[in-house]
Amino acid sequence: MYEAFFHLQETPFSIAPNPHYLYMSQQHNEALAHLVYGVGRDGGFVLLTGEVGTGKTTVCRCFLEQIPDDTDVAFVLNPKLQVEELLATICDELSIPYIGDSISVKDYIDCINGFLLRQHAQGRHTVLIIDEAQNLNSDVLEQIRLLTNLETHEKKLLQIILLGQPELQEMFRQPELRQLSQRVTARFHLNALGEDEVGPYVYHRLTVAGAVDPKAMFPVATIRKLYQISKGIPRIINLVCDRAMLGAYAKETRVIDGHILGNAAKEVLGYKVYAPAKSTRQKWLPALIGGAAGFAIMVLVGLSYWMGVSQHEAPHEVAEEADSNAAEPVADIAAAAAKEPPPPPAILKQANIKSATEVVPEAAAQQSSLLSLDQVFELADHQQDADAYRDLFSAWGIPYDPAENGMACPYAESLGLACLS
Repeated sequence: MYEAFFHLQETPFSIAPNPHYLYMSQQHNEALAHLVYGVGRDGGFVLLTGEVGTGKTTVCRCFLEQIPDDTDVAFVLNPKLQVEELLATICDELSIPYIGDSISVKDYIDCINGFLLRQHAQGRHTVLIIDEAQNLNSDVLEQIRLLTNLETHEKKLLQIILLGQPELQEMFRQPELRQLSQRVTARFHLNALGEDEVGPYVYHRLTVAGAVDPKAMFPVATIRKLYQISKGIPRIINLVCDRAMLGAYAKETRVIDGHILGNAAKEVLGYKVYAPAKSTRQKWLPALIGGAAGFAIMVLVGLSYWMGVSQHEAPHEVAEEADSNAAEPVADIAAAAAKEPPPPPAILKQANIKSATEVVPEAAAQQSSLLSLDQVFELADHQQDADAYRDLFSAWGIPYDPAENGMACPYAESLGLACLS
């Protein structure tokens, strides 16, 4: 759709494993070398593993274009098969004739063995490639191992290449598969692209597709953001870049900036998968709320204690107007308030606040000069307010949803709690 607008000959970011678009990073080059080396050996297994979307199949397709003419290949794409089905698939891939649909495993093996011997006599080699090999069950894996027993005095007749996710490596570490693991002659694991490789990867694909100036289409800042989004996974890079170019085409611009790339990532990966990094304001907001709440509680307790001490000292200054014993209940209450541990931040039990105001009625007036939680919350967006209140309620083990429970303070009062103000 957008190829003509960007002056391209074809789509640059297809997720099909097209070997012509393979970016030969250092590790992809090593992976290809392992496959070529493995085929040159006399039998055994070659393992190529990697995370989803790192380019295993594309490397294998590139390898298939480089194999010698004297090599026959059986490529199994669907490994979720039973033993008989796998053997039948191998026969079909190699054009090995077999009779009937109810032949035994031995019949399949005899057909395959006869084919391999004939190919060996003609100086030809045979390679079996199984993609998504982590889906193979243990019985099928054992049968594959037995296929490597087909041999002459000089060499193995069948070379086997297994492509799979990291789980395949774990399977080969199992004790019951130790015989299979000992026959692996080459292993390689593909990792995601590094940050310094994402730009060359994107520019390579654009150049192959016919772009004249790919760096003008994807500036350095966009490439940097692309790495943060994709974590260097080639398939995710392709998906996001393809959607970003479509978005740029819709806006009639030939430059993919960070905004277009971010929107493309949300459309392809979903908002929960791709979430921009928190702003500085969002990072310091929890600390500000926690600090203000803790400060307010300390001042409340401190005022209670100070007022209690003041009333305790008053009878000594004017002994003729009041009995000194009258100050003892006040001092006891103030001392208890000072020793009692403060409740969780920002929301206090209603009974605690009521008892404090009865002893020191002027304390509430003095607290008005403090920074209230509502004033703190006004510094942030409404969404951050709701998150902060939700965390505060959770300290009391109370669920809070602004949509269902309404304003935080009235809801707290209905539960016997109160907001500091």
